Amino acid sequence: MRMALTVLICIMITVARGWAAEGDGIVGVWVTEHRDARIEVFNCVDKYCGKIVWMDEPNYTAGDTEGKPGERKLDVRNPDPALRKRVILGMQILWDFSYAGDNRWTGGKVYDPETGNTYSARLSLSARNRLHLRGYVLIPLLGRTSTWTRVNGE
Repeated sequence: MRMALTVLICIMITVARGWAAEGDGIVGVWVTEHRDARIEVFNCVDKYCGKIVWMDEPNYTAGDTEGKPGERKLDVRNPDPALRKRVILGMQILWDFSYAGDNRWTGGKVYDPETGNTYSARLSLSARNRLHLRGYVLIPLLGRTSTWTRVNGE
């Protein structure tokens, strides 16, 4: 009986690791479609999240009207005035994604600091290094897809 229980526990651990590894397929650093930012996707308490880890222009330039040249870009378009002083670089923009099987993650949200809008979203892998982010309002049909590429083929 003891041996059977040990074997059963080992099988359950192996199966659970397999599910986690499959769901972790999006973990890594991704460059956005316009190649102007990199997003690190990570596991955050049984869900998947993402934050901006690199921007081609993290600071305001001479032509920017929203801030002084050389200062870090802030979340000035956020609808919540209390959050408008957040630095964009390092900001979490993806949260609450759950692995749904078949290389799909659903139930999440994406925040766009360029517009200050938050959208429902889903993610899917079409290849190991190709991630599709579909942001939408109400239903996926009313949305837009952005394709990201894994950095350095991690």
